[in-house]
Amino acid sequence: MNQHAVEVILPLRTTAGEYVTLVKPGIIGLVLVAALTGIYLGGQGGGYNLTLILWTLGGLGTATAGAALLNNYFDRDIDRLMERTSMRALALGKVSPNKALLTGLGLIVLSITVLALEVNHVTALLTAMAACGYVFLYGIILKRRSPFANQIGGLAGALPPLIGYTAITGGINGTALILFAIVALWQQPHALSLALKYRDQYARASIPVIPVAKGVHATKVRIFLYTVVLIPATTLLFFAGITGTFYLAAAIGLGLLYLVLAVKFLRSTRQYDMFLFFFSILYLTLLFTAMILDVT
Repeated sequence: MNQHAVEVILPLRTTAGEYVTLVKPGIIGLVLVAALTGIYLGGQGGGYNLTLILWTLGGLGTATAGAALLNNYFDRDIDRLMERTSMRALALGKVSPNKALLTGLGLIVLSITVLALEVNHVTALLTAMAACGYVFLYGIILKRRSPFANQIGGLAGALPPLIGYTAITGGINGTALILFAIVALWQQPHALSLALKYRDQYARASIPVIPVAKGVHATKVRIFLYTVVLIPATTLLFFAGITGTFYLAAAIGLGLLYLVLAVKFLRSTRQYDMFLFFFSILYLTLLFTAMILDVT
């Protein structure tokens, strides 16, 4: 390979790498795991159309990537003010804002079109609601104005299992709504735990998250209360006759462990607890795994 070719390819690789970081692959992975759980429960562990599943996951993953790009685009000014986000490509000017904007919009439009044509209109509509709710309602309208932005934004973040479910069933029923409620409740202590860690940085960027607007203790109380409510919410799948005793035992056991950690944090003098944050991710993963194993 000659020197000129190397000079051309290396910047392209760098730019591609920056875009991969901007679309937040870790979040995409978590979204797809949630959607797969909805897909599995929608089919009740029976036969599946693999092509339909791939279109669903591909479309949802593309929409999530587009929403993440747009979020980075609109947040690039405040990202420069926070240590945890100051090295993002758009904050540093390594990626063209206009290109990121157009790419994000294009990915969302492409995903919704594909889902409408290859899956069903309900799934496409829910995906559009999730993307628009996250980018516009949460990111543009509420994030810089209200301490309750995460509560509203969490509703958009709770749609992936619902999206997976409707991809298989074509509609929304009680099971789908329970899945939505579980993830919506889980989002709150999960997000609040992270917000506590970066409270000072949010304050410097004038982002009124709960820890900034209400204080550390009030945030810890909210984490505890959401965890309390989460436990009975997760058992609804059993009492609705959707899952069996294996899932019920797992849901109660995991919920009580989560609650013990939340109580310890509430009673402590710690300003934040990242173990609680990482446990919340493990908790949801194990809960979804129990759902899948129970209906298999």
